[in-house]
Amino acid sequence: MEARNSQAVSAETEKTSSRILEMLAVKGKVTESGAMTAPCTDNGSDEKTFRARHPWSVHQAPFVELQAGMERLRRELPKDGWEIVKDGTDSSTAKSPQLVAESAGREFAVDVRLHKASGVGNAPDLLEVTVESACYRSE
Repeated sequence: MEARNSQAVSAETEKTSSRILEMLAVKGKVTESGAMTAPCTDNGSDEKTFRARHPWSVHQAPFVELQAGMERLRRELPKDGWEIVKDGTDSSTAKSPQLVAESAGREFAVDVRLHKASGVGNAPDLLEVTVESACYRSE
């Protein structure tokens, strides 16, 4: 497993998120959160390992624009070297559209879900995006 600096991996994860946002090309409000590091729990080793995660969303845009953004992402990700590994619905009761892709070299994965507004909890229409890095050993 490659050793990396966690701040550098977080910065690259945020840069990847910015590229995803460019591909979406949706004019809406974007949540402002930075990438966070967390231990890799699926590694099965006792090494000090981590991955960076950057969850964010786009909201305050018409649902039809959010749908168009997801469609653009579906077209643009493969052109940018990503492989779409899931294109369907998530396991929620709402069966929200979900797109999961891995970057060339598998350095990053992105999970995008399109949520329709719900009266439960006043949830708005939104695109939920999570960009996650591969696992690395701390330097």
